[in-house]
This record gives sequence, structure tokens and C-alpha cells, in this order.
Amino acid sequence: MQFKLNKYIVAIALLLLLASCVNNANKQQEGTFKGLYSYGPDSRSLKDCDNNREYWVKDESGKLELEYSQMNVEKPYVPVYIEVEGTKVKSGKDGQGSEFDSTIIVKKLIRITREIPQDMCN
Repeated sequence: MQFKLNKYIVAIALLLLLASCVNNANKQQEGTFKGLYSYGPDSRSLKDCDNNREYWVKDESGKLELEYSQMNVEKPYVPVYIEVEGTKVKSGKDGQGSEFDSTIIVKKLIRITREIPQDMCN
């Protein structure tokens, strides 16, 4: 009887460990993201200044796309420097942004400027 009980406890512990590993693989990363933002009819992307990776951008703040359009950028996809608070998540397999590994979900716009800081984004 004791042996069967121990087997069940070990099995449950292994299942919990496995579940936590799967959960960590889909973990979201919250923080401040800085980089070059490009906006146009088919793409909204952020090129991270620190690691040169590109991310799809989903603006839940309602401010990023509005501020970009108010800058009167002459052509689509002209990059501007941004700093945003948000969450990085794995991109979906289908739909907009699926060609990117990850998506930045913008919660708050901190800064947007045409002046690209040379010390940050070479």
C-alpha cells in the first residue's frame, strides 16, 4: 500500500514539474523596449537597438500609431526612435506578425522622435 502511494506522489510531482517547464516556455517578458519603429500599410515593426532583433508591434496604448502619423512622415516605413513599455510574447503562427518570432504589445508610449540616438542605435 505504501509503495503504491509513493508511486502516485512521484508521478504527480513529475507531472507538476513538466507543467512548469511548459509554462516557462510560453512566458511573457514585460519591460521597456527601445528601438527603431517602422510603420506602414503592411508592417509595424521594432528593431531592438540592443540586439538587432526585429519584432512585430501591436499598439494597445492607442498612442504609438497616432503619434507616428502626427509626425507627418513623408513615406511609409521611415524609422523613428521609440521607447515603450509593454510585453514581449511569442507571435502567432498565422495572421499579421506571424513572420516574426515575437510580438511587442505596447501598453504605454514613453518617447517617440525622428532623432535616432547614435549612442544607442548605430
